[in-house]
Amino acid sequence: MRAVVTRADPIGLPVFTLMFHVELRQFPNVARAFNLSREELDRRFARPWATGIEVEHDERRWSPAKARLVIYEGPELALEELGLGRGWATVGKTGHEVTETVLAEAGRGAEGRATLEVVKAAVRGAARHPITLPEVIALVAADYPGWRPSEQLSMAEQAVWELLHQKHLRLRGPDGPVGSERWPEVLLSWGSWTGDSEDRLVLETG
Repeated sequence: MRAVVTRADPIGLPVFTLMFHVELRQFPNVARAFNLSREELDRRFARPWATGIEVEHDERRWSPAKARLVIYEGPELALEELGLGRGWATVGKTGHEVTETVLAEAGRGAEGRATLEVVKAAVRGAARHPITLPEVIALVAADYPGWRPSEQLSMAEQAVWELLHQKHLRLRGPDGPVGSERWPEVLLSWGSWTGDSEDRLVLETG
């Protein structure tokens, strides 16, 4: 995951910036933070949380032992998108949950970011010939057999998410390219990663 990533598209698609959005929940309290850079996310939330330290936010202290932390990566939200409590609903529609990956990286430190970049390079190389999402998991599993299946899936998912946004890969179904508005839906579908999806999705170099 990148700190702040601005996408300038040469063929006229919208320019956007990837940021991080956070929700803290401990009944009956909920607090959120929007448009965080990776550095700010790590400093204020991810690193303390990954090491079991309470987080201070919105005039409260949130304990990893009692509260739930959810992290999304997605486009930067404008002020008008945050009004009237609409911000988190917009995050859910346009973003991608990365809680497990971010906390794993925070726990491993710089090594986690480096590992993700290695995986991305391997996936990008393999996609010179179209590959499926299950094949991406198999690639990660072959390189990191000691990881839990959930970690392998999380790393594969994040690698694909970043490569798509960086326009290094494109996602194609039987009817042609899959637009960015469908990426969250596709990548969050279990069937996409098990091969049970009817879409027959493949990744290829962009």
